[in-house]
Amino acid sequence: MHVVVTGSSGLIGTALVKKLSADGNDVTRLVRRTPRPGEAHWNPTDGTIEAAALEGADAVVHLAGAGIGDRRWTTEYKRELVDSRVLGTELLASAIASLDHKPAVFLSGSAIGVYGARDDENLDEHSSVGSGFLADLCVKWEAATAAASDAGVRVAHLRTGIVLAESAGALAKQLPLFKLGLGGKFGNGSQWQSWISLDDEVRAILHLITAPVHGAVNLTAPAPVTQATFTKTLGKVLHRPTLLPIPKFGPKLLLGGELANALLFTGQKVLPKVLLDDGFAFQHATLEHALRSILGRAAA
Repeated sequence: MHVVVTGSSGLIGTALVKKLSADGNDVTRLVRRTPRPGEAHWNPTDGTIEAAALEGADAVVHLAGAGIGDRRWTTEYKRELVDSRVLGTELLASAIASLDHKPAVFLSGSAIGVYGARDDENLDEHSSVGSGFLADLCVKWEAATAAASDAGVRVAHLRTGIVLAESAGALAKQLPLFKLGLGGKFGNGSQWQSWISLDDEVRAILHLITAPVHGAVNLTAPAPVTQATFTKTLGKVLHRPTLLPIPKFGPKLLLGGELANALLFTGQKVLPKVLLDDGFAFQHATLEHALRSILGRAAA
């Protein structure tokens, strides 16, 4: 199988390319720098792409985009967050639509932020979209695939939750404090966290390459937890206390109020209905199992 991947240097992309290659697949990475063997060039900003690299591919997996939590949400950076997703997706979708031999599937990144802050509401792929910057961004991001779907290519939107890995991402940022016994819940801890292990994220993407699924797909484990439960479970796995709640003013001062609220103090209770209905079996269905596997901690 020949798979083209964007965002191949990110957390998910790196793991996906490694797994695809280990399974004997032919992988082409789309990169902005001068390409090396196994890579092709594209630049969403100026609208250039080596479309020939997509010709005859079995699947295109699009994971590129500026990091949501990498910088404060200034007006300029918000524009970069949108453009890095919308322009790249439109470019890929148009290139795919122009091919003589189109890929069977275009898996395009999205996020559970599309649902907005929804308190305790159970959310699946049939739930309405929410409001706020992240929701608006995701709506534009998903709409940017239109040229590919109009050309008859199966398109699925990967609405990914919080991806848990020891090496990078949200969990990696929390581990140093938790290992020192200084970890704690954010605010009152009632906000929902819809998470997925990196292994299951990659397995779900591989599943969707061949599964007859299109449209929105939630890439989250079937057991979301509140932030307080996440904190308590991580402390239990690490055998560390989690007694120090983190007040809102600290993260808001560091990240800015809008970003801190979106990432830390609000959340969504998201369920992976499409994946479960299609028979996908999660390797890490509960948070404690996932954390023990990721951190190499056997049950006490």
